[in-house]
Amino acid sequence: MKKIVVLTGAGISAESGIQTFRDADGLWEGYNIMEVASPEGFAANPELVLDFYNKRRKQLLDVKPNKAHYNLKELEKHFDVEIITQNVDDLHERSGSSKITHLHGELLKVRSTFDESIVINWKKDLFLGDLCSKKSQLRPHIVWFGEMVPLLDKAIEITKKADILVIIGTSMQVYPAASLIDFVKENTPIYFIDPKPSVSENEFKNLKIIKEIASKGMCKLKELLENK
Repeated sequence: MKKIVVLTGAGISAESGIQTFRDADGLWEGYNIMEVASPEGFAANPELVLDFYNKRRKQLLDVKPNKAHYNLKELEKHFDVEIITQNVDDLHERSGSSKITHLHGELLKVRSTFDESIVINWKKDLFLGDLCSKKSQLRPHIVWFGEMVPLLDKAIEITKKADILVIIGTSMQVYPAASLIDFVKENTPIYFIDPKPSVSENEFKNLKIIKEIASKGMCKLKELLENK
């Protein structure tokens, strides 16, 4: 089976009702991004940060995967599909995809501030005073600005093995995730699904742009790949 590596961003989850990462003014649902998504923000006002992610977690539990998520699952009938996502939601998991790497962490998990290897599944609110087994405060299992991306090397190795690369709902402007496109083998077909793509087809060899929202674009891509 040919291997399809899929890079997904906020655009694929937006149709499910999850707001995209930030607005043009640099705010995330009305919050200054550095106040709620950085180690400095957490140190300065942990209650604000925990409340912010509690709200995001509740929102996630109220939404469902959309057609784009399900079509990625359907591709597994004919291809070896591996997803690398910048999203912290679990919509790929809920739609049934079997190989998912979360570059930026997972909203439904928390981890120890003392030992980052202590990661716990978590669907309820998280408060100051919620401690790990080593009596240290728990924090969202999210990669914040200024922190290392621990699964980047894994993502690079996955991308190197791609026979086909698919990019959905991401501007490819946020690094280091945007650098993954540089690791595909020469002559690898690349499909970019986005209604307002940030790149043009002449910027990358073998790049085809599908100017559609994620659900419509995935329908077109699925038909295209299955007919080849």
